[in-house]
Amino acid sequence: MALGFKKSGPQAIGRSRGGCTTKIHLVAAHARCALNFSLSPGQAGDAPQGRELLQAGGPAPAGCHLIMDRAYEGDETRHLAMNLGYIPVVPPNPNRLHPWVYDRLMYRRRNEIERLFRRLKGFRRIFSRFDKLDVMFAAFILFALIVDALRFSVNTP
Repeated sequence: MALGFKKSGPQAIGRSRGGCTTKIHLVAAHARCALNFSLSPGQAGDAPQGRELLQAGGPAPAGCHLIMDRAYEGDETRHLAMNLGYIPVVPPNPNRLHPWVYDRLMYRRRNEIERLFRRLKGFRRIFSRFDKLDVMFAAFILFALIVDALRFSVNTP
């Protein structure tokens, strides 16, 4: 009997309006420094994955802003961020009865993370999800993040 790895494993592939998709949830310090990421099926909600990533990261240094996408603006996620020491920066849903005040200038920096995602999707293997297994897909995402960081370090004087 041959010993080898089983060819099946976790596959964060799910159906959404766009077809079979995978979501990449990412915590980043800035546009060039990803701290942690996870994968989920396309139809899964964003907030539970975001909370798992926040808990995995642990407490934050004092005064650290957490710029979040609107998908993470729920009360549970915001309270978790505050309990971990972050200052959550996310606009409230316009339909909220009691909206909160947020730093609009800080929220403009969210485009840096969007540009990081754009650079990641510049790799054909990521935007078309050629890999069946999550472990292979996550490994290539890590490779792409390293290549992106090296591009930046070479181009800076």
